[in-house]
Amino acid sequence: MMRQSMTVFSAGSRFFFRFSITCFSLFVITSAVSATTSHLKFEELIMRILITCILFHTVTLCIAQKNGKQLPDSIFQHSTFLPDITLVGRNTKADIHFLPEIVGTTIHAGKKNALIMMDNVQGNVVNNTMRQVMAKVPGIQVWESDPSGIQIGIAARGLSPNRSWEFNTRQNGYDISSDPFGYPEAYYTPQLNSVQRIQVIRGAASLQYGPQFGGLVNFILKDGSDFKKSFQFESQQTAGSFGLFNSYNAIGGKQKKSHYYAFWDHRKGDGFRHNSGFTVNTGFASYTHQISNRLKAGIEITHFSYLAQQPGGLTDAQFDKDPYQSLRRRNWFDVKWNMAALNLDYTFSEQTRLNVKAFVMGGDRNSIGFMAPPTIGDTIQATTLQYANRRVDIDQYRNQGIEARFLHSYTIGKATHSFSTGFRIYRGNTYRFQNGRGDTGFDFNLRTEAPYPTDLDFLTVNTAFFAENVFRIGKKLLIIPGFRIENIRNAADGRVNLVGTVEQKVSNQNKTRRFILPGIGAEYHIGNTEIYANYSQAYRPVLFSDLTANPITDEIDQNLQDARGYNIDLGYRGRVKDFLFFDVSGFWLQYNNRVGLIAQQRLDGSFYNLRTNVGNSSSKGAEILVELSLLKALQADKRYGNLSLFTSLAFIDARYDNLRIISRQGNNLVTTDFKNKQVENAPRQILRNGITYSKTKWKLTLQHSYVSSAFSDANNTNTTVASGINGVIPAYHLFDLSGNYDVNSSFFIRSGINNLLNEKYFTRRSGGYPGPGIMSAEPRNFFLTVGLKL
Repeated sequence: MMRQSMTVFSAGSRFFFRFSITCFSLFVITSAVSATTSHLKFEELIMRILITCILFHTVTLCIAQKNGKQLPDSIFQHSTFLPDITLVGRNTKADIHFLPEIVGTTIHAGKKNALIMMDNVQGNVVNNTMRQVMAKVPGIQVWESDPSGIQIGIAARGLSPNRSWEFNTRQNGYDISSDPFGYPEAYYTPQLNSVQRIQVIRGAASLQYGPQFGGLVNFILKDGSDFKKSFQFESQQTAGSFGLFNSYNAIGGKQKKSHYYAFWDHRKGDGFRHNSGFTVNTGFASYTHQISNRLKAGIEITHFSYLAQQPGGLTDAQFDKDPYQSLRRRNWFDVKWNMAALNLDYTFSEQTRLNVKAFVMGGDRNSIGFMAPPTIGDTIQATTLQYANRRVDIDQYRNQGIEARFLHSYTIGKATHSFSTGFRIYRGNTYRFQNGRGDTGFDFNLRTEAPYPTDLDFLTVNTAFFAENVFRIGKKLLIIPGFRIENIRNAADGRVNLVGTVEQKVSNQNKTRRFILPGIGAEYHIGNTEIYANYSQAYRPVLFSDLTANPITDEIDQNLQDARGYNIDLGYRGRVKDFLFFDVSGFWLQYNNRVGLIAQQRLDGSFYNLRTNVGNSSSKGAEILVELSLLKALQADKRYGNLSLFTSLAFIDARYDNLRIISRQGNNLVTTDFKNKQVENAPRQILRNGITYSKTKWKLTLQHSYVSSAFSDANNTNTTVASGINGVIPAYHLFDLSGNYDVNSSFFIRSGINNLLNEKYFTRRSGGYPGPGIMSAEPRNFFLTVGLKL
């Protein structure tokens, strides 16, 4: 508990509260004019009630200040109000924590969350092995086909792990995905050696951060703020199976008014399959300076480049024969990512603070290869005596944005409440060139023999405003209402195909929409434990691929809507003394207005595909984490060390509620009802458990992972298809063994064996890139890291 004395508002604080009142008032007035009260939707009614409550309390506070009343002191019950995220979990040996109710300008109270301390994670951090990194975050599904570990694919609650596109992925609080609205795939992931901690906030994160349904994953990098010297050097050198070599070198330091950190990471390897070698380079530098007692400014830059050979997919028969073979020698994938960000923190008082982040990103995604199904060989053609021409695809992403967050804690009576508000302005341009006719060679290049048939420009403009308030009722109960207003404009222009010299232009697509996302959370404290609950609406914007259609064969529904839905959490979490850590919860995720294709017939008898909203799905289940320090519970002598056991378990039932697909069979249209079918890529059980023994300078961990079977398509195809694209993804068990030894305060050794029993398994059937077909996962492998800190 921390005591916070309340003082009279500063001029800046009064300004921001007047600004907030103005914004709230304008919103209430304009919304009242634009909608008839007799046709209010339920969420709109709730929204206006929440706004009225927040407005009332804000006005009451300002009146009290204007009359010169001194607001009384208050004690934060069961709460830590921290100015800086780097304080959370410092000097701890645990790898998993809960986020405090308030950190900086962000409210976490009432939300299901986790904070992962990377220095304490046991496993192969170098290769970003997410099943180990997120072992204690229940229900995280991982795609494991990338030998470099750079392009992580994670999801939860029955959502798709495809390049983590159902999560809002960020680095130090700003976007790192290609385009969080039109193309939210994460081609870049920070090198985990450089990450200090990872925030995971489930669906309720949609109020403060926007899309997606999965919530937020925020990688917080080291910045030198916790260093004790003005100059420090650290180095980690790793070698492993399949030619893995990783060199991580960093410098950093802390002075009286500033701190800095910079690293360069180089990684290369041959990959665990034939034709899967890779080279990765990542650089980062940050500098933060305390300009005055109130103002702190920081700047950071990130560079990332990645070139990998892609081995392609396999059929089921090919996988059974040799899961690590490759039928593609000429496929390559290249990514270049450059980002810069400016961060400003202004402290008006102990109770009032402002954070502003501005960021820019320039990224390129390039690929060249022979993309036919694995049933078609990539061989020399008899007519030309050469290999077939490869396909070249290029995406260029140019994004910029700014986000501001303001938080004020105030006292009414004997209770201290906290109010957070902010806005976001974002603009993203994507330039897409596809289906280029490449050369017939083997090396990586982007040469084409003719203009790209597909040449598209996409634009996303987004403005958003949010507000949340923590109302403390008594010493134990917290109520956290909030809302988010989103305004999005998507535009698409260019051609989708080129027939001779005739361009097939994309139909004019310029969609603008505005909507409100309400939410409410609660916490009830019982000693060092708490009951928490929340309801938050979420959405997934229409993707770029949903805005483009071949005008001859496809049409886009002019009433196409964004996917909308909500997350509900109800759980119980906390600690029992120093030996038990737990979080047990149930969830419901409703995913409405899913987008898909249905076949339609014109009056002239011709057929076309209509891209429209095709139905809904729901996912419900339980997420359980229990970690027990056995020797501490038994009050054993500390000389015996510490023995801890954990279980992280998720039960997931993800099914389609109402999904009808119309397909063409010959000259007939056939309707297929997917009601009660399992959602694709949604295993019903995900279990991870482990045991760790530690004593003085060393630690040893054995972890077990089990993921049940899943379907790769909405048809729930059981029989194997020839291409390997559709079918069952079988269940699998994995065991990982890892350990570390601290020689002294400056020198350490880490090592491990992953997939100890050499399970042959796969986690993905790809319908397109980087397959198509089965994407094999990694066999047994080892790593050894030697680290130095000076």
